[in-house]
This record gives sequence, C-alpha cells and structure tokens, in this order.
Amino acid sequence: VIVPTLMLVVVSFSERDALGRVIFSFNVENSIRTFDWKWLKILGISVWYAFLTTVICLVLGYPVAYFIGRSDERVRGLLIMLVMIPFWTSFLIRTYAWISILSEQGLANSLLLASRIFTDPLPMMYTPFSIVLGLVYNYLPFMILPIYTSVEKLDNSLIEAAYDLGAGPVRAFSRVIIPLTKPGIAAGALLVFVPAIAMYAITTLMGGGSNPTIGEGIQNQFTKARNQPFGAALGVLLMLLFLVSFLVLGRKKHAAHVA
Repeated sequence: VIVPTLMLVVVSFSERDALGRVIFSFNVENSIRTFDWKWLKILGISVWYAFLTTVICLVLGYPVAYFIGRSDERVRGLLIMLVMIPFWTSFLIRTYAWISILSEQGLANSLLLASRIFTDPLPMMYTPFSIVLGLVYNYLPFMILPIYTSVEKLDNSLIEAAYDLGAGPVRAFSRVIIPLTKPGIAAGALLVFVPAIAMYAITTLMGGGSNPTIGEGIQNQFTKARNQPFGAALGVLLMLLFLVSFLVLGRKKHAAHVA
C-alpha cells in the first residue's frame, strides 16, 4: 500500500514530455490544476453519486439487515448466503446484465410496452438513474453485512426495558435500536461511500460517458490523454478525500461505540 501511494505522490509532482513520458521533477502545476472548476465539478458529481448511493443503500439495507439479524439462528446463514449470491458472478457480467435489462430493447422496456403503460421505450440507460442503480446494486451487500453484525449483537433486555418504560415501537426503534446499531451504520456508510466515489467501470458502462466522474477522469488521463502526472495528481486529491471520509465516519463510529 505504501510504495504505490508514494509512487503516485512522486509522479503527481512530475512532468511529461511530448511523448507522454514521465519526467521526474518538482512541479506543483498539476496539483493546482486539480482545483480548476471543471475538475471540482466532476468531483462534486462523483461525491453526489456516492452520497446518493449510500443513502439508498442505507434505506434499503437496514430493514434487510434488521430482518436477518432478528431471524431464527437456523436460517440466518441461508439469508446471508442469499445476500452474497451476486458476488458469485463476475462484476462485469452483472453490470452487462443490467445494461441488457435497461436498454431500449431490454427486458424492462419490453414489459412496460407489453403492459401498454408506455407507448415508447423509456431512456433508462446512460442516465444518472442507471449509474445510481448500478452502484446501489453492487454496493448494497456492503451496507447490509455491517448493520447485520450490529443487529445480531443487540441486547434484547434493553429493547424490553424501553417497552416497559412506555415507549412504543417507533420510539423504541429511534431511541434504542438505531443508537445501538450506529457502529454498523457508520461502517456500512464507509464501505459504500468511499469506493463509490472512485468507481469508474459502472459509470463508464452504464453512464456512457455522458455523466463523467472523477474515476473516469483519472482513467482517461492515464490512458487517452497520456498525462500520468495530472492523473496521479487527481488520484492524490481522491486519496485526500478518502482520508477525510475515513476520519469523519470513523469518528462517528467511535462516538457511537463510546455512547
């Protein structure tokens, strides 16, 4: 981990020649250029996609994790296996499966047209909708598993005490269950938010390049533009963002443990 990170930092302060080769030097222009409005906008879009993905995964994943965690111990293993089944298939195969489902001649539009709800195919591919759908589908298990671990460790006596003290189901859930499962929520948010920012395979395949993200920008700099120093500078900026995310979410997780 340390050696590639140091190499990335060194290259980010280097230059390139006319052929795209790296010339080692100390040049801060690449680092300054990462704060251009164009790249800040792309970074903002990436953060927004990652944030939206995290929120949707939390809304969908918490009920599933809670149901599994409170289920009979004899069926928990089976339910966890069902959550993990998508990982038995290649990531690219799963992504291309969604492309075939959401395309104009795909399964989703075929069903909508057959039901006569719509007369024309819906443009579902290469939109923010398809990008977020792909991210949620691939990262949802990373939200479910940490929350499930916290739910499984819940002390039933605390929940029963809340009911004995007059709390209803909603109040017991919001004042007892949610605070006790905050470590799982923080861990799940970290596992979803951080990789979702840098993901470029889903945004490239399901976004079609119409909604550029920072991951795509870094890839293009290393491949198409042949500008490794600037691509490395964008990578360093992304690592700094990761570090901030770890510190913020890690602090919340630690605070939840202390509470």
